[in-house]
Amino acid sequence: MSDSPQPAKGKVIAVQGPIVDIHFSAAKEVPSLYGIIETYTCDGRKITLEVIERLKNNIAKCASFNSTYGLQRNASAVVLGSRIKVPVGEELLGRMLNVNGEFIDKKGGIKSKEKYSIRKRPPPLSLDPQSSKKKTEIIITGIKIIDLLFPLIKGSKTGLVGGAALGKSLLTLELIYNITVRQKGICIFAGVGERIREGNELYYELIKRQMLNRTVLVFGQMNESPIVRFNAIHTAKTFVEYFQNKDRDVLLFVDNVYRFIQAGAETSMLLGRIPSETGYQPTLISEMAEFQEETVPKKGTSTTVVEAIYVPSDDLTDPGVICTFGFLNSIIILSRQKVQQGLYPAINPLASSSFSLDPEIVEKRHFTIGQEVIRILSRYEELKRIVSVIGVEELTKQDRGLYERAQKIENFLTQPFFVAEAYTERRGVFVDLKDTLGGCEKIISGAMDKTPKEDLYMIGRIE
Repeated sequence: MSDSPQPAKGKVIAVQGPIVDIHFSAAKEVPSLYGIIETYTCDGRKITLEVIERLKNNIAKCASFNSTYGLQRNASAVVLGSRIKVPVGEELLGRMLNVNGEFIDKKGGIKSKEKYSIRKRPPPLSLDPQSSKKKTEIIITGIKIIDLLFPLIKGSKTGLVGGAALGKSLLTLELIYNITVRQKGICIFAGVGERIREGNELYYELIKRQMLNRTVLVFGQMNESPIVRFNAIHTAKTFVEYFQNKDRDVLLFVDNVYRFIQAGAETSMLLGRIPSETGYQPTLISEMAEFQEETVPKKGTSTTVVEAIYVPSDDLTDPGVICTFGFLNSIIILSRQKVQQGLYPAINPLASSSFSLDPEIVEKRHFTIGQEVIRILSRYEELKRIVSVIGVEELTKQDRGLYERAQKIENFLTQPFFVAEAYTERRGVFVDLKDTLGGCEKIISGAMDKTPKEDLYMIGRIE
């Protein structure tokens, strides 16, 4: 009986941050792309490496999923062969993991019977055979402005786009709360490149709202290497795949996609690649496509994706931001001007867009009211410039009526959030779509003309 073959061994020859070069004595020993190599620091700490390039002279360029502090030249490296796999199962619900599938919530591990690789082949370019038989299903979020103008469709992708401190994370958390609590959905949350404080607040908010037992949290945070931040999304997609295989519909929330793009740019720079003219990595579009196109319907199930997208310096023309737009069904732009006016959620309905507000998807009444609201708000923007010069008293009676109705619509579309009760001291509200449509209809028809606009600010439905 012959002995089993010994794993190939190499030596560390270079370390540049999270990028490590491993030299092997023979070409056949160099592992294939995404192969796993294990080595140890001088103080005995294990480091997991993933092959990302095969170079000349039997060298494998690897990305480290751990800190490389203490890794020495000529340290021995052993090829493990298989790709990085993470545990999957129902036991993951209510748990917090890192990119390697290790638990970081100090509740101990689980004995999972199954493991999935975080590296997968992209799905075939064909439609789900069952998708054509299914009726489009709208997910009611309870947030008035989203349900009215940007309906969340099961299986769609929605982007929450905005600069710093505009409420992307808070809006994401409110969506998680309203959807998972009321619709009993499974939520996968990927925290990509955000602060430890935000992850900590999210975790305890989920416990407080009794949402944790239907949520899986994956974190690659701001203090970690770009390799970890980049792959946190891929680990989260692996958990999505597991629940899809179990015929479950899944909600995937990503906060923040721009940090994923940044991590890819940092990794590309460490690999010595020449950046594109825009300053980003030359592989930007392919990396984004790999993430976006793998979250597709499967076996009759759906994956509904909500992505928070940070906008550097409030510049919506940034190439890193623009590259995400082509993959989204709804683009919801958050406005700093709305924040300054105290209009929350701070969504700019005129700058935003949605394929879902369509008469073939929503009811005719819903479509008509939504279009009329957009028309009134568009005219309101034109009148504001006139009013700033001549005053509201100089407007015609018709324009003045429209101007005041637009202000009431703006106020009515504000809403106190459940997850912001500690900050606003206002009780959160969930508003059904029929109440949202009914309220807008009353304002548009003139039934609320004698009601002060202040009475419509931060309320739920119109009594």
